[in-house]
Amino acid sequence: MKPTRSYLVCSTPRSGSTLVCKALRDTGVAGRPEEYFEALRSTGRPRRPEEYFAGVDDRSIFDELGDPEDGGAPPPAWSRTAYDRYLDWAKEQGTTDNGVFGAKLMWQYLGDFVGLLRGIPEYRELPLSELLPAAFPDLTFVRVVRANKIRQAVSLWKAVQTASWSDKGGEAPTEEGYRAFLEEHKPQLRFHYKAISHLLDQTLAAEASWDAFFEHTRIKPILVLYENFYADYAASTLNILDRLGLEPPADFDPEPQMRRQSDGINDDWARRFSELRLGTEFDLVPAGGAEG
Repeated sequence: MKPTRSYLVCSTPRSGSTLVCKALRDTGVAGRPEEYFEALRSTGRPRRPEEYFAGVDDRSIFDELGDPEDGGAPPPAWSRTAYDRYLDWAKEQGTTDNGVFGAKLMWQYLGDFVGLLRGIPEYRELPLSELLPAAFPDLTFVRVVRANKIRQAVSLWKAVQTASWSDKGGEAPTEEGYRAFLEEHKPQLRFHYKAISHLLDQTLAAEASWDAFFEHTRIKPILVLYENFYADYAASTLNILDRLGLEPPADFDPEPQMRRQSDGINDDWARRFSELRLGTEFDLVPAGGAEG
C-alpha cells in the first residue's frame, strides 16, 4: 500500500525512541515505524560497535567491544543505483491499512539517507528543506528526546558492549537462553569513563544537529520527552496520536511489553561517571581517581 500520510521519529541512540515506536506500532493505526533507513551508504549495513568510536585512539575502549565477526552479516538490502525500489519497499512495509507510514531516523544516518535519496533522479536537485517532504507524503516529524544525557550515554555504552539494543520481554523462543547468557556474563561489562564521555559528546552533538536541522527547515516537530512518556505510557501514546490527527482504535489499551533495560549497573555507572565528571572541584573524588 502506498502511504497517503507519513511521520518520521527523529532521535538519537538510547533516547527511548524504540519504546515510542513500539507504542505507535501497537495501535495498528500509526504505521509500522522501524529503522528502515539505518544503513550506512558505504556498507549498506548499520554501524558496528567500533564505528561509534571512530577517531578515538584509546585502545582500551575497543578491547571491551570484543572481536568483530562479519561472517554472518547479511548483504546490503539495497543498491545505490536502485534505491528507489528499496524506498518503495520500506513504504509498503511501514504503512498500515489506513495509509499511514511511520519510520525511525537517527541523526547519525540522516546524511547517508539524504545522499541515497538524492541518487533518485526526481529528488536529485531538491534542497534539504524540501527533500524529505517530497519523499514522504503529508509528512510530520516526531522528535524523541531523553532529558538525562548521562544515563543515555551509559545505556549506549552498555548496548555496544552487549549488542543488545532492545528488550521485548522474551517473546522469541531463543530469548531466554540469550538472556541467561547475558546474566551469566554480566561481570564482563566494564565501566569506562572515556568511552561514556565520548558517547555523551556524540549524543550532545547529534541533538544539536537535530536542532540545526529543524531550525534550517523551519519545522516544529512533535516533541516527546522520554521520561514523561515512560511515566504515563497510555496517555502519552494517546497524545501523540492526537497530535498526528489519528483516532485510536476502539479497543485501545496499551501496555508496554518491553522490559526497561536500566538496572543497577546503569545506576552505578551513572553515579560513578557523574562523580568523575565533577571531579575534585567539588571534593567528590580523590585526586587521581578518574581511571579508565
